Amino acid sequence: MPLSPPAPRPNARNIATLAGHRDAVYALAGRPGSDRIFSSGADGLVVAWNVADPAQDGELLARVDNSVYALCELPARGLLALGQNFQGVQVIDLQDKALVHATALPPVAIFEMVYSESRQRLYCALADGTLAVLRGSDFRLENLLRVSDKSLRSLALSEARHELAVGSSDHLVRVLDLDSLAVKTTLSEATNSVFTVAYSPDGRYLLAAGRDAHLRRYATADYALADEVIAHMYAINNLSFSADGRYLGTCSLDKSIKLWDADSLALLRVLDRARAAGHGTSVNKLVWPGSQQRLVSCSDDRSLAVWQLIMSNEQ
Repeated sequence: MPLSPPAPRPNARNIATLAGHRDAVYALAGRPGSDRIFSSGADGLVVAWNVADPAQDGELLARVDNSVYALCELPARGLLALGQNFQGVQVIDLQDKALVHATALPPVAIFEMVYSESRQRLYCALADGTLAVLRGSDFRLENLLRVSDKSLRSLALSEARHELAVGSSDHLVRVLDLDSLAVKTTLSEATNSVFTVAYSPDGRYLLAAGRDAHLRRYATADYALADEVIAHMYAINNLSFSADGRYLGTCSLDKSIKLWDADSLALLRVLDRARAAGHGTSVNKLVWPGSQQRLVSCSDDRSLAVWQLIMSNEQ
């Protein structure tokens, strides 16, 4: 049952298109409190953008040989980690735009990375079904754990619960203990690959979605399935909570972004090309940076879109 008043139904306006990538954009990194975001994709370009002033050109930070599916900012240290497919993890000093660490991993795709401040560890989901754990001090490989026979596609970290959720192409979500990496529970409701997992900001729920286009929400108290919504026509590539925790964004192979009430999972708004001048191809990732209720998306169409949320009483 919803425990808070419904979130106001927002409008959302596409206020900028960020162009410059030469191929599909797969990876985004951004965070509340900072207007700087980072993007990369099939062209191997790693670019920084300012969403507070989206008319500015992007700043090229690095150029790598292979595609990039995963970026992870370490703001306390001024670093950006990128997963270069088939090569490993590179770490860039954001002030100097210099490569400061490089760690070889098995020659497969790196689908997602998350960083634990409390453990000072970087966790990487690999296409061969292994979880790579790198030390934060020097980014050397500490552990390579086989989790599945299929690709690991998504990661979500809960520092408060000392857990790491792992979604994979074997249709499962495994919840691991953050220290021992032992499997605490396995969620098996998905009928295809799990592309995205996320803990709600209050820690009460774990959400999962993927190729079967269903959005599932589990109560973390016992990991019982609390809600299941057929959320898109095709695969859900990513889900992301707004900074204030009131909204949930999902994006899909069906070319749309959907905004949901994070508490009730009521659908509030659909952002697509026909209704909102959205993307024309698969939408791959979402972030909610800064403090201006802005959402950023990236797509196979080589662009990023900056969306401004507008509450009904502001229109």
